Amino acid sequence: MRPPRAKYFNTTGPCDPRLHYMLPPTPRLPQARVLIEMDRYFVLHAPRQTGKTTTLRTLASELTAEDDIAALMFSCERAKVASDDYPAAEEILLDSLRKAAERSGWPEELMPPDVWPEAPAGGRFSAALSEWCRRCPRRVVLFLDEIDALQGDSLVSILSQLRDGHNARPEGEPFPASVVLCGLRDLRDYKVASGGEASRSNPSSPFNIVAESLRLGDFTTDDIAELYDRHTQATGQEFTKDAVDQVFELTQGQPWLVNALAHEITFKMGVTGTITAGQVEEAKERLIRARATHLDSLAARLHEPRVKRVMEPIVAGDHYTDRRNSDDLSYARDLGLITQKPPPQVANPIYREVILRVLGDLTEQNVHADPHSFVLPDGRFDLPRLLDEFVVFWREHGEVLIQQEGYHEAACQIILMAFLHRLVNGGGYLDREYAAGTKRLDVLIRWPYPGPDGKRLMQREAMELKVWRAGESDPLPDGLVQLDRYLDRLTLPTGVLVIFDRRPEAPPWQERGTFGQATTPSGRQVTLLRA
Repeated sequence: MRPPRAKYFNTTGPCDPRLHYMLPPTPRLPQARVLIEMDRYFVLHAPRQTGKTTTLRTLASELTAEDDIAALMFSCERAKVASDDYPAAEEILLDSLRKAAERSGWPEELMPPDVWPEAPAGGRFSAALSEWCRRCPRRVVLFLDEIDALQGDSLVSILSQLRDGHNARPEGEPFPASVVLCGLRDLRDYKVASGGEASRSNPSSPFNIVAESLRLGDFTTDDIAELYDRHTQATGQEFTKDAVDQVFELTQGQPWLVNALAHEITFKMGVTGTITAGQVEEAKERLIRARATHLDSLAARLHEPRVKRVMEPIVAGDHYTDRRNSDDLSYARDLGLITQKPPPQVANPIYREVILRVLGDLTEQNVHADPHSFVLPDGRFDLPRLLDEFVVFWREHGEVLIQQEGYHEAACQIILMAFLHRLVNGGGYLDREYAAGTKRLDVLIRWPYPGPDGKRLMQREAMELKVWRAGESDPLPDGLVQLDRYLDRLTLPTGVLVIFDRRPEAPPWQERGTFGQATTPSGRQVTLLRA
C-alpha cells in the first residue's frame, strides 16, 4: 500500500483535502445552509483566491449526502467566449452542468436527462432546469460558480430565465429550490448588468428575486494559527506566535496570502526549524519580488478607470469624493483591493507594497545610483546622503516623471517611494502607510546593521510626505503635527518631513529641493525638505 502523499499549502485553484492543508470550508459560510433550507436564491461574492469554489464544492457534497437535496456546482467560465451570443452561452452552460453531474458520481435517478428538451433560444436553460427538477426525486440546488464570466445579453438572458423559473414555482412549475450565484461581484453589479438599478428593487430587473448577498470573509488570527497547526501536526515544524501574528499583520487574513507565505517558507525557502517572524518578513519580500500570479493579476487592475479613480486619492492621501461614480468604491472592495469598512484603505500591507512598486516601476528604471554606496563604514544607512541624491534626481527627472505617471495626483509620493525602494530594498526594509483623507504618506526605513558586539541592531528612519496643492495653505504646520504623532508611535527622537510643491507658482525645477530644520509641537528637531 502506498503511503499517503505529503500535504502542502495551496496557492493554485480550489483546495483538495487529500493534498492541501486546509480548514473546514463550510463553517466560513454558516448563513448559506440556512438560506438554502429556506429555498432562497442568493449571491456569494468575494475576491479571487479566497476559497469560494472550495467552500461551495464542499457544501454541495455535504448537502447531497443528506438524502434530501441534489446540490451541484458548475462553472460558467467557459461561457465567457459567448459574450452577447446568448444561445451559445446557454449551450455551454448546459454542457458544463452535465459534465459536472457526470463527475459527481451520483446515482442515475439524480442525474439530469440524457437529452435536454427542445426550447427556443433564450429559454433553453430554464426549460432544461425544469425538466431535470421534474424528474429528480430530490430538491435541486445549483451553485453557478464564476458567474462573472457571463457578459452582456448572455448574462441578462440567464438571469431572466432564473427569475421566470423562480417566480413560476408557486404555480407548481418544477425549478431549482435554491440557486447561488458565485463570483467577484456583489448583488448591485448583477442588478445593473441585467438592466435594473443598483440602489433599489426594480420589478423589471431579472434579478430582483435575490434574498441575500453574502461575502466570504478573510481568516482571523485564530484561523491562521489553526491552519498552520495542520502543518505542525503533520511535520512537527512549528510557527511561533510572533510568526502567526506577523502573517496576520501583513495579510489581514487574505487566504491566498496566508497560504502563499507559508508555502514560500516551508517549500521554496526550505526552512527546517521553527518558523519565526523574521522568516515571514523574508517570505513577504520574496513573494512581492516574484510577483506571483495572484499579485500580478491584482496589479493589472490598477489602471482600470474604475479602480484608478478609487486608488489614486488613497495613494495621494486624499478623500474619494467622486459621487458620480459612487459604485467604484464598492467595485474596488469587491476586488479585495481596499478594506470593507471606511475609511477606505488598501486591504493589507502586502498589497500596499505591490501597488507602490508597480506604480513606481518607471521611476526605478531611471535610478542609477549604486545602493551599496549608501552604506556607512559602521554598516548603518546614510539617509542624509540619500536625501541629497534624491534632490539631484528630482531636479533632473521630476517634471518628466510627473507628466508620465498615470496616477498624476499621487505622482510625487510614487516617485519618492520608488527612489527609496531602489536604494533601500535588498539591504533593508521600507514600510509605507497611506489612507484616504489623511493627506500624508508615512514611511519607515528599517536597516539592520551589526552592533559593536556583533549583535544585530536595527536602524529606523521615519519620514512624512505631504503635497502643497494649488489653492491650499502651506501644509508645514499639519505636517509637523502628523510627523510628531508618527514619531511618538515609533518612539523615535527625530524624522524627516518632505513637502512637494505642486502649485503653479512653485519655484523653478532647478531650484527645488531645499533643506532646513523645523520644530514639532512636542519640541523635536526634524529635517525639512521642500521639493
